[in-house]
Amino acid sequence: MQARRRHRSGEATLEDRTIQQVPLDQRHGRPRDLFTLWFGTNLTTLTIATGALCTTVFHLSLAAALFAIVFGNLFGAIFMALHAAQGPHLGVPQMVQTRGQFGARGALAVIAFVAVMDVGFFASNLVLSAQSLHRAWPGASPNLAVAAVAILGTLATIVGHDLIHRFTRWMSWAGGLAIAACFAWILSHHPAFAAVTPSTTTIGALLGAISTSVLWQIAYAPYVSDYSRYLPAETGQRAAFWTSYWGCALGSILPMALGAMLGTLFPTQDITESLAGAIGPLAYVAIPILTLAIAAASAISLYCAVLSTIAIVQTFAPAWQARAAARTWLSLALALVAVAMAVLAGPHFMETYTNFLLLLLYVMVPWTAINLVDYYIIRHGDYDVASFLRADGGIYGTYRAPALIAYAVGIVVQVPFVANALYTGPIARLLAGADLSWIAGLLIVGPLYYGLARHSRASAG
Repeated sequence: MQARRRHRSGEATLEDRTIQQVPLDQRHGRPRDLFTLWFGTNLTTLTIATGALCTTVFHLSLAAALFAIVFGNLFGAIFMALHAAQGPHLGVPQMVQTRGQFGARGALAVIAFVAVMDVGFFASNLVLSAQSLHRAWPGASPNLAVAAVAILGTLATIVGHDLIHRFTRWMSWAGGLAIAACFAWILSHHPAFAAVTPSTTTIGALLGAISTSVLWQIAYAPYVSDYSRYLPAETGQRAAFWTSYWGCALGSILPMALGAMLGTLFPTQDITESLAGAIGPLAYVAIPILTLAIAAASAISLYCAVLSTIAIVQTFAPAWQARAAARTWLSLALALVAVAMAVLAGPHFMETYTNFLLLLLYVMVPWTAINLVDYYIIRHGDYDVASFLRADGGIYGTYRAPALIAYAVGIVVQVPFVANALYTGPIARLLAGADLSWIAGLLIVGPLYYGLARHSRASAG
């Protein structure tokens, strides 16, 4: 009860837990906290840059871009929110729970990829923060901006879960007002932007833009329950689902729509230059606020990367009880890696970032299908949480063939449908360059895993 009183009073405390299950008497928070967490997290220039891909890389008209952004985010957020609903019930990070499908060691590859993915997002955030502040304040050093955002994100990660929630709550208000002001300025000072049409919209480009928005949401799936695991168990899956869903969907759609508008106005400029040029003197206030939001988003990614790294090490040292000190040192180490990546980033950031997003799509879709089918259809949320942290995987073992087979098949079946700058599969070429890989992954992996898992359980019992 003392812990709960501290949280109600708003006192900041250092989180002492990492991947251990959160005891029921230490649960706290309200479902609406998930709305502000995911709404505030997405109000950044990186989200704006992702929306700009629709009109600068995929060359869609503004109307088509807005359709792709709205549809893709509303559809993709379903998967993200289904993972969020697992947190209050199980009380452990998402990647730890993944051992229930893949086994203690079978989950290592997925966990390692998620750690790399999150460090990559952290580095991407740092690149955009440097570019943004340099455009708003030309005299500001880009490296100084990288360092400032990295320090803020790292400090929030070190303090832990509650400070990250508080940080994003602040950014929901500040970032929301900044985005609204940007929209108002552009609509009043660039009234003719809607008449500008970059080029003829193709089905391949439209599907590519939709896929990017879907992926934006699915990319949160590996760690969304990390931020709902402290909620009281009686919160329920429905409340966790809807608050996460609307927070992440709306928080993504608004800045992405702004990015699509900027790409229409300034198709040949980078996103930070076009944002600064479009909003004039407002840039001196709006861009620093959106850059501060990047620090909150960076903390979200770094926190998950740290927990994933701890889960990897704990697999080989199950007696290790990683606490605040371990999170501190790993936060510093991974932040330095992200800073190095940001400083060394090449000039073609948008193209590299697009390919990075597409790569995430191909490896995360099979995982999300396996996890959701297992949790909601096969086990109905009934897991032995203690087995997650055992060296032998407890009742789940070290390797689980159904998940590993379905995951490998999921990667392979997507290849013919892939369409990007690095590779275009034969079916994608027949479809005029439309990338349907994520659809193939979801439709094939879910039923395949269900059949394999049910057969395995029947054979065992």
